[in-house]
Amino acid sequence: MTTATGVRVRPAIDGDLEAIQRIYNDAILTTTATWDEEPWPWERRVAWWQDHNNPLEPILVAEVDGHVVGFAYLTRMSAKSGWRFTRENTIYIDVDWRGRGVGRTLLTGLIDEARRIGIHLVVASITSENDVSIKLHESLGFEMVGTFREAGYKFGRRLDTCNMQLVLDDVRPEDLA
Repeated sequence: MTTATGVRVRPAIDGDLEAIQRIYNDAILTTTATWDEEPWPWERRVAWWQDHNNPLEPILVAEVDGHVVGFAYLTRMSAKSGWRFTRENTIYIDVDWRGRGVGRTLLTGLIDEARRIGIHLVVASITSENDVSIKLHESLGFEMVGTFREAGYKFGRRLDTCNMQLVLDDVRPEDLA
């Protein structure tokens, strides 16, 4: 999928891991979008790739002119079978590409992927001060369902997290074994 802004969204491949690592480690050091406090070593990124790169937990990248400028993925909420129709979405954008529609393009792609694999509920846990992400999710139909007060700690202060959800088409249990 390519947008009018020239952003192409596609499934991630092994060759995207360096860009994914760079984007995520920058977010760790400069934002509260993630509550990790130390950059990930390469071995952890490889283990993450091996754990998450499967048809029921898709990883997408956004690229412009062959350069990865963002990534997003769906993660199981729990290994318990009753959660099999629910995924959490995660999105990170290169600092130079924030505010240029990359997040919307990726989140739209994730929602499409969730429908394709038979997901009923997509959730997001967003740091309460991340107004841009909250507004993005709201604009695509997510609703606020609660806030955990002082759930995290980063950069010397306590942080709240907003919980949002998007209910998709009904899925029958036999559709997603």
